[in-house]
Amino acid sequence: MSISRHGTGAKAALGALASQVHPVFMLPPLAASWFGAILAGEFSLLPGALHAAAVFFGVYTAHVKDGYIDFYHRGEDDDHPMTRRGCYLGLGGATLGFALSTAALVGVVDIGIVFLTLPGWLLGFFHAPQLDTNPVTATVGYPLGIALSILGGFYVQTATLAAAPLAFAGVLLLVLAGIKIIDDADDYEYDRSIDKRTVSVVLGIDSAFQLAYVLIGAGLFFVVAGSITGQFPPFAAVATLPFALVVLVARGATPKLATMLLVRGSYVFLALLVVAVAFRPLSGVRLPDIGVLGPYTYLATEIFFGGVAAVVLARAGREAARRVFRTIAVVYPVAYVWDWYSLEVGIFAIQLRTGIDLLGIPLEEHLFMVVVPAFVLAVHETLGQTRQANPKASQREQHIRE
Repeated sequence: MSISRHGTGAKAALGALASQVHPVFMLPPLAASWFGAILAGEFSLLPGALHAAAVFFGVYTAHVKDGYIDFYHRGEDDDHPMTRRGCYLGLGGATLGFALSTAALVGVVDIGIVFLTLPGWLLGFFHAPQLDTNPVTATVGYPLGIALSILGGFYVQTATLAAAPLAFAGVLLLVLAGIKIIDDADDYEYDRSIDKRTVSVVLGIDSAFQLAYVLIGAGLFFVVAGSITGQFPPFAAVATLPFALVVLVARGATPKLATMLLVRGSYVFLALLVVAVAFRPLSGVRLPDIGVLGPYTYLATEIFFGGVAAVVLARAGREAARRVFRTIAVVYPVAYVWDWYSLEVGIFAIQLRTGIDLLGIPLEEHLFMVVVPAFVLAVHETLGQTRQANPKASQREQHIRE
């Protein structure tokens, strides 16, 4: 019996086997493996190559098994290049390759690597039809595999784990889980028909998108926070900027287009993280010190953010501005007493200020109690209006049904 459903001979068989190497989904785990090695600093090629091979065979197992289930059991796919026997041979060969690669790693490193490679293969083999019917496991399976690739790539170089690879793995787990939620939304109607409980099926399209962008945003925030605290290199914060722009463009797009944009944006994000770790640009570069403004430093920051708030409020409209100012007026007396008491008992002190006091507290604090809530509420009003005015966001489910 042939391996290929569309031909006979060695060339057709090899073509059918090669068809299950999907570069869009195969490259990120392999890149994550080498990223983990880069995090380790100086690294050896042999354990890195063996780990990349183990990751490859694990992901290949997932592709073959997923295609087999979707075509031969669920009827989800219209065609499949491999026969049943071809699928069995592909699974057997990939499993053998994974086992040999992992065994070699045990000999080169230690038995600990099994705990970072075997879960990846298990995620791939049991993705369909077991794990992909639950909203949690259907979402985090692939992202968790990439996180494990980072940790494994680091471990084979150092025989240990550290905070940095764990932090990077966590960030990519969040970001890729968000992208996976959006990707699954493209199959919303079919998944509902077979009781496949993805996040979109459980929460609905719009709520799933909101959760996805919360996860992506949290991942990017933790990269910036890690750069500030020194957990990540300073340039890692720069890596978030182009991806954040992609996220803004993808908001409101259909699941298929959004996934395409976000997957490619994640490639750029990971590539810039590699640059940040490997070459450490901006290391040793000091942040601009606005303290040169002396007593006007605090006032200058308030003027800047107050100006931003004013622009956002102007775009939000008169009614939105009226609601914002009414809320500030109600909150202001409470904030004033709170601020006065905090200064009085020495909870905090303000150094770079003008020295002008008004009603017992610095002038800057009065401005702070107006600028901060104005900024927050202006953003809140704008987000609310954007959602109401975005027909794509509210009509995604109808679009998918059609």
